[in-house]
Amino acid sequence: MTGIGKSRKTTIYDLAELSGVSASAVSAILNGNWKKRRISAKLAEKVTRIAQEQGYAVNRQASLLRSNRSKIIGMIVPKYDNRYFGSIVETFEAMARERGLFPIITCTRRDPVLELEAARTMLSWQVDWLIATGATDPDKITELCAPSGVPTLNLDLPGTLAPSVISDNYAGAKELTRRILVNSEKRYGEKRPLVFVGGRGSDHNTRERLRGFRDAHQDAGLALPEENMLACGYAPHKAELALRTFFSAGEKHTGGLFVNSTISLEGVVSWLTQAGYRGHEQPPMGCFDWDPFVTLLGHDIEMVRQDVPAMLEAVFEIIDAGDVQKQQREIPPIFVS
Repeated sequence: MTGIGKSRKTTIYDLAELSGVSASAVSAILNGNWKKRRISAKLAEKVTRIAQEQGYAVNRQASLLRSNRSKIIGMIVPKYDNRYFGSIVETFEAMARERGLFPIITCTRRDPVLELEAARTMLSWQVDWLIATGATDPDKITELCAPSGVPTLNLDLPGTLAPSVISDNYAGAKELTRRILVNSEKRYGEKRPLVFVGGRGSDHNTRERLRGFRDAHQDAGLALPEENMLACGYAPHKAELALRTFFSAGEKHTGGLFVNSTISLEGVVSWLTQAGYRGHEQPPMGCFDWDPFVTLLGHDIEMVRQDVPAMLEAVFEIIDAGDVQKQQREIPPIFVS
């Protein structure tokens, strides 16, 4: 494929030549009227992609004001096998249908390539909004959707170009850390620093939780070794390996564990079992996530339940108002002992 020279603006005739279709077909696709012309979704996706590659800008205001709305709303999620994201999907579907919208949801496995692929496909289906949940790079999704006049909203992880609704990760992590420290001091009769395990240091949420984790230790007058912060990723096997490596490097006088998600908690539980930390030997723990079965693990367990209904109420307030301006709403989490 030959690119168009950058000395002039790309036209629909240029896009038609590159796509191998008529200029009227290109116009129908970019204006969101391709279904009326019985143009295939595959071709619509191809033309939209080429327009993106050539830097072709659709009139955003005209696109947003088109009279024939699809009533389709899209969402991408990183995982299905997690109570938090499962709750988001279920609540989102119910709230969308209450508004007469048809929800389309797909799992992208925290893969940036799959995220953009899913966004392109949803554009070809003429979604009215696209919700990027836990996306690795939400701004790229916003940039992809903007020329087609499709507004985006970031849920769980924020972006810089579109509205975002997230949990108050800093305040939640600080309070969760404080609670674990209290349980730890009751157990051991002295203050001991905790170990943070799970999550990615490049994620906004993990960075904010680490900040709350540090500040809670500082408020308690505790020195926190840098080695105690194991932002090793979310996968269970990574959490298990990180803990095994950490505790194999000599005796550690730690007061307990701050686990960054129930996904990481699977690996933590595996490590606890193999290391023989069962029953009363299990250290005080807290998890920035919620699952009712966690209470069966033993004593001194604190959990943070992210307020999914409140988060999605905020999402649909923005959508109902048609507010595409950048903003960030932080929803306080709920504590469960």
